[in-house]
Amino acid sequence: MSPVIVITGAGRGIGAATARLAAARGFDVCINYLKNQMAAETVADAVRAEGRRAITVAGDMGREADIMRLFETADAELGRLTALVNNAADMGGFCRVEEVRADTLERVFAVNVAGPFLCCREALRRMSTKHGGKGGNVVMLSSMAASIGGAGECVWYAAAKGGVDSMVIGIAREVAKEGM
Repeated sequence: MSPVIVITGAGRGIGAATARLAAARGFDVCINYLKNQMAAETVADAVRAEGRRAITVAGDMGREADIMRLFETADAELGRLTALVNNAADMGGFCRVEEVRADTLERVFAVNVAGPFLCCREALRRMSTKHGGKGGNVVMLSSMAASIGGAGECVWYAAAKGGVDSMVIGIAREVAKEGM
């Protein structure tokens, strides 16, 4: 059985490149995207050209119901998960702190913190030896903004990515002995 990877935000950019590389390395790939189905299907075609299976799943990684559907679809169509790449992100635009809107903060933290956390939860439920899995890998994408703060542009995005950095440390310490 081939290893199976879920990649969030894989319709373009880093996520699309990761999907292509994963296919070249023998993974079957679940490609998540938010809006651009055509771009996601192009990535899926590239994965299939490598002789791997590929599916595309539309979903907002800031919504738990969409995250659950993503993982359930990957389970049903590709099999047991062995890797996750949390790549989906939302910067929320650029402005100074006194201009940021509450809905921007809600969206940025939903997609960049809560979403990856929920994706990790679902991946661990499938991969951790504690839950009957064989272990696996989780890759979390962050940003230099977490270290430099995003002043004058996107402090909220920097704060969210700082949350990702902390999440990585905490989750790794929690599940390292479970094949993760």
